[in-house]
Amino acid sequence: MTTVVQYILSGLAIGGIYALVALGFHIMWSSAKAVNFAHGDTLMIGGLLAVYLLAAGLPLGLACLVAVAAGGLFGLVLERIAVRPFLSQQGSVGWMLTTIAVGIMVESFATIQTQGYARPLPSPGVNSSVHILGAGIYPQELVIPLVAVVAMLGLRALQRHTLLGRAMRAVAHNKNAAALMGINVNAVVAFSFALAGLLGAAAGVLVAPVVQASAAMGVLPGLKGFAVAIIGGITSAPGVVITGLVYGVMEKFVEGYISTAAREIIGFSLMILTLLVFPQGLFGKREVMKV
Repeated sequence: MTTVVQYILSGLAIGGIYALVALGFHIMWSSAKAVNFAHGDTLMIGGLLAVYLLAAGLPLGLACLVAVAAGGLFGLVLERIAVRPFLSQQGSVGWMLTTIAVGIMVESFATIQTQGYARPLPSPGVNSSVHILGAGIYPQELVIPLVAVVAMLGLRALQRHTLLGRAMRAVAHNKNAAALMGINVNAVVAFSFALAGLLGAAAGVLVAPVVQASAAMGVLPGLKGFAVAIIGGITSAPGVVITGLVYGVMEKFVEGYISTAAREIIGFSLMILTLLVFPQGLFGKREVMKV
């Protein structure tokens, strides 16, 4: 029983990271029908920048806030220079290549700066563990899935109860109609990419004290976050968060009862099988185009 609880709690922690990253993909796709494939590197920017700012003398809380803001700025700038020029070209998917290229350059620069070493981010959340039904876990890990759920609820509240949120929903539904109604489509898309960047950097700040910050820390979470978004239904915010948490728990059980090597094989095999049965994802809705 203790082992099962341990796997569930640890799985929810890593699943919360996948959920936050996947939620960013949901936000970007909903507004632009395009995503930032360097989104995983936003997680790395948040974690590493918080480490360097803390070393420079900033208090932990302020260092984390600045790092999260930098992630949002990264998303904003990348949308402007690597995504928007291609959205105006009918049928162009150039944003795929440009965002991947930017991600590789950012990761390479971070590798040069860190010389390939991981850096710890001290946090009171990892000073001592707590025990739940005999399972030990850091408070920092318990916070991660809670933040993912709160972020999803906050996004839904933003979309339903604010003018900006309604503009985001209008742009997601039909860009041309939203523009005719006076909505600045480019500004809404830019805000969506910035908001996704904030979530990605927040994920990096949250997980860095647990796994240590490194130049490559965002590669697998970025890839798995995108996979989670597709499996859950990239058009559904609750769907991607639920799927992210379940996916993380599944990974821990595979690690514990089979092997770490089998984790990726089983995880991505389930992704393929799920999409064969549910092409729009588990919680996604079929998009119908009227002509």
